[in-house]
Amino acid sequence: MNEILKMAFGSLGVNKLRSFLTMSGITIGVFSVIGVMTAVSALRGSIETGLSFLGSNMFQFSRFPAFGVDGPDAHKYESRRKITLTQARRYVELMQGTSDVVCLKIFANGNPLVQASYANRKTTKGIEFVGTNQHFLTANQFEIATGRNLNASDVDLIRPVTIIGQDIVKKLFPAENPLGKVIKANDRVYTVVGTFAPKGQMFGGSEDGVMIIPITRFIMDFGAEQYTVNIATQAPSQTNYTATMDKGIGAMRIVRGLRPEQDNDFEIYSNDSLVASFAKIADIVSAGALLISGIALLAAGVGIMNIMLVSVTERTREIGIRKAVGARKLTILSQFLVESVVLSVTGGLAGILLGTIAGNALAVMLSVSIVFPWGWALTGVIVCSAIGIVFGLYPAWKASSLDPIEALRFE
Repeated sequence: MNEILKMAFGSLGVNKLRSFLTMSGITIGVFSVIGVMTAVSALRGSIETGLSFLGSNMFQFSRFPAFGVDGPDAHKYESRRKITLTQARRYVELMQGTSDVVCLKIFANGNPLVQASYANRKTTKGIEFVGTNQHFLTANQFEIATGRNLNASDVDLIRPVTIIGQDIVKKLFPAENPLGKVIKANDRVYTVVGTFAPKGQMFGGSEDGVMIIPITRFIMDFGAEQYTVNIATQAPSQTNYTATMDKGIGAMRIVRGLRPEQDNDFEIYSNDSLVASFAKIADIVSAGALLISGIALLAAGVGIMNIMLVSVTERTREIGIRKAVGARKLTILSQFLVESVVLSVTGGLAGILLGTIAGNALAVMLSVSIVFPWGWALTGVIVCSAIGIVFGLYPAWKASSLDPIEALRFE
């Protein structure tokens, strides 16, 4: 076997370009699946923290699903009534005695693109601008670094006050204390009463570019017509989480004026449902990668068979000489079969290396942990070995079946 391996590598080295092009098909197929699986594995390892932007024991009602809508179902959600501040406040009243933490939120969502400014300094357009109440910190896992939180009086009295994230602090106040300063956001003025503690990044995007104001002030400054309210509710404990959610759904149906036979015209999601939704998306992406890679590997296997048949033809005289000096049929078959497997596995190893690098490059860009997909890498080696055996078996059998006299006469 040692001699056969030496001959296999030697014969592949004779036609380097041909061997490289043949291996490229295997490399591309393995690269696509390993790259996707590496990225998905890295993302799966961080979704519990990355997607868990709601606080502990929280669930949320909104007009649209958490991951947005597209395709034929888009009209269904677009035609839904907005959740108004009046409805949200009525919901809070109905949940009294069941939950003490009900966070109301309105997101600018790019309409308009909000830009904050102070003196001659400005942030980039599109900061995360939110109208909310005093429960924003609990509902979204933020902490106050300096100053104070919003309170119920800020909301009731429609005060023009704001709390800003560290990205905004660094941009507008690089060398001074922001507390008490008056900043502008799309020509509306707000007094800074607090700053958020740094929170870091989630999937490549900063969570420190947030600016919140009282929800009543948001509606006064920007109007209520084009915005819908999200309502996040915290159960007192994990034990009565389900009961609290059931009570919340009932209260939401009441404020929306739904009859018993009508379906909910709002979405419900929690950290667990967000993780499950991401898992479904990841499974679809993985299935697509496997399908594409399967087609690529099939084409690469046909290429290997073709090259091995060409190699058998070119080396017919060599085969005749080996048989004439005593090489057995099994020895010839093993030689060409090993060459086929070496060609396939070498291409597969290159694909695994490149795929792992590409997948982890994406993980680094999205600020998630680097992983090595040992399971998929082992599967890739096994599949490449199988491809080499399956598609190299016929050329190897053909080589081993040559008549030595006819092979020696071959020109």
